[in-house]
Amino acid sequence: MTNNLNQAGTEMAEKDYSQDVAGKTPQNSVEDFGALLENFEAQSTLTPGEIVNGRVIKVSDRGVIIDIGFKSEGIVPIEEFMDSTDGKVLVQPNDEVAVMIKQLENSEGYVELSRAEAVHLQCWELIEKAYNTKENLKGRVLERIKGGLKIDLGGITGFLPGSQVDIKPVRNLDAWKGREIPVKVLKVNRRRSNIVLSHKVVLEEEVSQRKNSTLEMIDEGVILEGKVKNITDYGVFIDLGGIDGLLHVTDICWGRVQNPNDMFKVDDALQVKVLKYDREKGRVSLGYKQLFPDPWDTVEERYPIGLRVRGKVVSIIDYGAFVELEEGVEGLVHISEMTWSKRTKHPAKIVSIGQLIDAVVLNIDTKEKRISLGLKQVLSNPWDSIAERYQVGSKVHGKVRNLTDFGAFVEIEDGIDGLVHVSDISWTKRIKHPSEVLKKGQQVEAIITALEPDKSRISLSIKDLEPNAWDKFFQTHKVGDVVKGKVVRFANFGAFVELAGGIEGLCHISELSDQRVEKADSAFQVGQELSFKILKLDEAQKKIGLSARSVGKELDPEDVNTYQNQESVASLGEIAQFSSLAASSDDGQEQ
Repeated sequence: MTNNLNQAGTEMAEKDYSQDVAGKTPQNSVEDFGALLENFEAQSTLTPGEIVNGRVIKVSDRGVIIDIGFKSEGIVPIEEFMDSTDGKVLVQPNDEVAVMIKQLENSEGYVELSRAEAVHLQCWELIEKAYNTKENLKGRVLERIKGGLKIDLGGITGFLPGSQVDIKPVRNLDAWKGREIPVKVLKVNRRRSNIVLSHKVVLEEEVSQRKNSTLEMIDEGVILEGKVKNITDYGVFIDLGGIDGLLHVTDICWGRVQNPNDMFKVDDALQVKVLKYDREKGRVSLGYKQLFPDPWDTVEERYPIGLRVRGKVVSIIDYGAFVELEEGVEGLVHISEMTWSKRTKHPAKIVSIGQLIDAVVLNIDTKEKRISLGLKQVLSNPWDSIAERYQVGSKVHGKVRNLTDFGAFVEIEDGIDGLVHVSDISWTKRIKHPSEVLKKGQQVEAIITALEPDKSRISLSIKDLEPNAWDKFFQTHKVGDVVKGKVVRFANFGAFVELAGGIEGLCHISELSDQRVEKADSAFQVGQELSFKILKLDEAQKKIGLSARSVGKELDPEDVNTYQNQESVASLGEIAQFSSLAASSDDGQEQ
C-alpha cells in the first residue's frame, strides 16, 4: 500500500512540474493530490464484515457488479438479487444498494460482497431498534404454524401467537396468509433467533388513539362519521372510532323499518348525529333520520282533509290498518271507516299487507303525528240509494249472516243487511230462538216490511211469504161450528187445543165436561183428539173459545154469552206467557 502511495505522489509531482513549465498554476495539482490521498485513505479503512452502500454498475449472468468506492469493483452473486417466487432480478444499473464486504480482493481482482448478509444484519438492527423504541414493524404472514402465525420481517421470521393476532378471537388463521400487517415486537433474542410479535397491541393502540380523538369531538348534536359494526333487531351499533354508539331502529328513518338489515350492512360507512351522550356510562345514542327533514313538518300542506290519496298497507291490527302514504308518513284506516256495512269484519278480510289502496283524508293531528283515513268514502254509500232498489212489500233473496236472540240478519247485497225479527219468522210456530228454524249461511227469501235508510235499517219478514193462517181460519169458521182438535197442553184454567198448524184454541175447564172437573188433565190426555164446538171467535185478539161438552147439543146463546164473559179466556199473549212458563219449568227439570 505504501509503495503505491509513493508512486502516486511521484507521478503527481512530475505532472505539476510539467504544468509549471507550461505556464500554469500548480494549485490544481495540489488539490488533485489531496483528493487522491483522501480516497486512498478511505479505501484503506474498508474491512471485511462492514456494511457499505454501493451503486450497481452492471447486471450479468455471473453476478451484479457494484461500485463501493474501492479501487476494485465488488461483485454479488446474481441469486441474491432474484425474486424467490418468479426468479426475476430485482435491481438494475444505477440502483443504490447496501452490501456487506466479505473479502476485499479475490483471485480475480473483485471485492466479494453479500446483499443477503447485509439485509440480514440490517434487519436485526431494525428489529432490535423497534423493540427498544416500541415502534411498529411491517410484516408479511408466511404461513400458519402451531400456536399462531409465521411472520416475515424482511428476511428474518418472527412468531405471532394466535392470541395476539386480533382484538377479537380469530377462528380461521389460514385466512391471514399473505397479508401484510403492522406488528409490535414483544420479545427478541438475537442469539437464539427468537422474535415474538403482536398485531393485537398495535390495534389496541390504534383504538385508544381513535377513542381519545373521538372523545374530543363527541357532543350532542354533532355529526360524526362511523362504520357499521353490528346489526340487531332493535338497532345498529356504529363504530365512531374507538367508541360504539347505538342507532336505534326508530331513529334509522322517518318511515317504518321492519328489519335493520334491509337498510345497512356490516362495515358500511355512514354519517350519524349524536342525539344523547352519557359521559359517565360511555353510552352514545345516535340518529340517522335526523339528518333529513321530518316529512310531518309539511304534512298538513300536502295532505289536506278531503284529499283522495293512494298508499300501501303496511300493518294490520284488530281495529284497523296502517297505510304508508310516503316514507315516514302513515295513516290509520279505522275498521269503522273500511266499509259502509255495519257488519263487523276483521280488517284482514278487507285489505292485505302490501296492497295499494285509495282512501280519503278524514283528519290530521300533527302534534301526535296521526292521519285518519277513510276507505269507504272512496265508494258511494249503498244506503243512500237503497230506496231506488228496494220497496216495502217486495220480495228479496239473501243469506243468513248472523243469528241473535231477537232475530236473524240476512244479507241481501254486499254491505246491506235486513233483520228478520223472531216474531216474523212464522205465523203459527212458537219460536223461542231463530236457530230453531234457520242456520247461519242458509239462503232464504223474505218480504221487506220497512225501509229506514237514515238509520241504515231494513225490516224483513219470512212469514209474510205465506197468507196469515189466523186470517184464513177466521174466514172459514164461525161460532157454533164443530171442529176436530188435538189436546197439546194443560193450564189451571183449561186445555189448549191445536185446530190446525199453529192455530190453537182454549177449552175452558168449565167446558171440558158436563160434570165438574177440578183439573183439566183429569178429563183429557195430551195428544188426545176430540171434537169441539166453537163458542167464541175474536179475530182482533186471535182468540178461539172451544167447548167439548157442547158437541152434539143445540148451541145455547146463553152458554155462548156466559163463555165469552169468562175472564179466564186466554188471549194470544196469555198463550205465549204460558208457553214461556212451561218452557222454564221444563228447562228446570232437565237441569
